[in-house]
Amino acid sequence: MEPLVDPGPPLTAEQAETYARHLLLPELGEIAQRRLLAARVCVVGAGGLGSPALLYLAAAGVGTIGIVDDDDVETSNLQRQVIHGVADVGRSKLASATERLRDIAPNLVVEPHSDRLTAANATDILRGYHLVLDGTDTFETRYAVADACAKLDLPLVWGSVLGFDAQVSVFWPHAPGGTTLRDLFPSPPAPGTVPSCAEAGVLGSLTGQVGSVMATEAIKLITGVGEPLLGRVLVLDGLAQRWTEVPLRPAARTVISASTPATAPASAPAATGAGSDAIPTIDADELRELLADGADVTLVDVREPAEVAAGAILGARHIPLAQLLTEHGRARVPRTGTVVTYCQVGPRSERAAAVLIADGVDALSLRGGYPGWVATAVPA
Repeated sequence: MEPLVDPGPPLTAEQAETYARHLLLPELGEIAQRRLLAARVCVVGAGGLGSPALLYLAAAGVGTIGIVDDDDVETSNLQRQVIHGVADVGRSKLASATERLRDIAPNLVVEPHSDRLTAANATDILRGYHLVLDGTDTFETRYAVADACAKLDLPLVWGSVLGFDAQVSVFWPHAPGGTTLRDLFPSPPAPGTVPSCAEAGVLGSLTGQVGSVMATEAIKLITGVGEPLLGRVLVLDGLAQRWTEVPLRPAARTVISASTPATAPASAPAATGAGSDAIPTIDADELRELLADGADVTLVDVREPAEVAAGAILGARHIPLAQLLTEHGRARVPRTGTVVTYCQVGPRSERAAAVLIADGVDALSLRGGYPGWVATAVPA
């Protein structure tokens, strides 16, 4: 495949020393290294996948890296987002990532984009780069990135991780045999049907594996070496430590299996480990009746801090799901009366209720989550 980037100026003595191990590889050598130094790469998301990809792209000598992220570093990020440290909690991910990358490559040009990428601004943000890596974790952003790259004729290195499972591919519809995200998953899933990492969890080290593969694909595309993941999807079963390859053709609509949720790993586990019918639930009106009658009810909000900051049920205890799954977190839940868990949509709440029931607690999950509670509120 032809290289994406023309070679830049000859290497300086310092650059030759820094990238000596690349220069020893016959497939790369000086010309490929000059291509890397001249490359402009945009990484969308400085999180679990973006972190290792950014670190290895900077170390490889990519000359200009754009970073798109509008979030701040949270403590729960540190388990997998290795570009950030404890001292960065509360800082913007852009600032934290930029500082770390310049520790690795002082001459690196970092182009920060602090706006949330949407369908409305994606083409403006991504225009001018040679290729894009998608390390995001929301369906809206993933499809906005993919559609913009297809429009701009930019190769898109794509990865997805959930639990112990992952997928990686390269989307570039204008290349021979190239495909788009919509060839793999034609449209986003219905809200609430696929859990996020905050709902189902993710093995931190798995994001390192996938992010590193994404960086390797970017290097191959820039330099024109090897065979990129065009028309192929790598599927990783982390528990079995087994990579499998699935062919992908343009306009294909079912590739991995009919039951595979969009951008979730092929064998992603159910959010609760059991069908939702097995979890006792309560709706907002029934809960209001219990509270009005003075019943012994404890409300437990299992959402993330940013979600709670936007609104919560008065009097609820905030115990994020990840904490509730620990012995210390469950110790904060009373063993008397009824416990009603709630989240934003439902999967996290059901998981929390199931765990508490197994722990001997009389627990129910609030159907409709916090939005359902707000929607049924009686105006004052």
